[in-house]
Amino acid sequence: MSHHLAAHGVSLDLPKGWDAEFSGAAPPNSEVAVRERSLSTQSVDDFERPFQPLVVHAGNFRLPADRGDFGSGAVEAMGAGGVLVCLLEYDQASASTELFRRNRLPQALGVNDVQPNTLQRTISGQAGTQIFFAENGRAFCLYVVIGSHRRRAVLVPLANEVISSISIEA
Repeated sequence: MSHHLAAHGVSLDLPKGWDAEFSGAAPPNSEVAVRERSLSTQSVDDFERPFQPLVVHAGNFRLPADRGDFGSGAVEAMGAGGVLVCLLEYDQASASTELFRRNRLPQALGVNDVQPNTLQRTISGQAGTQIFFAENGRAFCLYVVIGSHRRRAVLVPLANEVISSISIEA
């Protein structure tokens, strides 16, 4: 049984036993956990910014509270059976650039799409992939890390279960 999560025009179904968090542009009253920022460290300019990127992290393990956008902090904590799916939004103006020329989120990854040399930070045994795309006028990066390159035939389908459920609205 899965759990449906949605915030800021992005939704996904989370398989049983998975942990997820929407941060950044997610509305503060959403049902999912949202990182809070201290008002004492913010200026008026922080509230007037036209764009605050949405970051979605989903993992088949307990996500640590302190994580970087591309999962630093989480990838060190996950074991060989771990799967981390990150969805990072970029400024809407980026959607029409060459980097984001792919015009939809892939619905599934192939087992050979994850490789050790595509990680933001190489950790022995792990593998991943990074795919930039635009959908509904919005620019994103899908970043997936699995805990074991040798177990990719088992782990990639777990990632695909989440990836195939992602919906992005304009």
